[in-house]
Amino acid sequence: MQYLLLCCFEEERWEALPASRRSEIMSAYQEWEQELIQTGRYRAGAKLMQSTAATSVRLKNGRSSVIDGPFAETKEQIGGFHLVECRDLDEAIAMALRIPTLPDGGTIEVRPVAHAIQIG
Repeated sequence: MQYLLLCCFEEERWEALPASRRSEIMSAYQEWEQELIQTGRYRAGAKLMQSTAATSVRLKNGRSSVIDGPFAETKEQIGGFHLVECRDLDEAIAMALRIPTLPDGGTIEVRPVAHAIQIG
């Protein structure tokens, strides 16, 4: 089963971390990803640009609306994602608990994938 691990963090809090700590976290991310790649459980992932680069698209009553910025108004923003292959939710949670932003205030949303399209 595939799970999407959505990595959320307050952008202001991230920027407030010392550059050395951010570098440590990103290095730990690379190690975590490489381990999952080597075991064949990593399917895809990406670090996203800040939410200020986002554009939200809505459709209401047949009319489209394009708005600069993120759709959700929350303190935390989605900073990246990982698509992983797991036996079950427990294994997905165990993977999420190893994501390096958690000790510094991050949140990981673990969501099962209902339908995936494989290309290539």
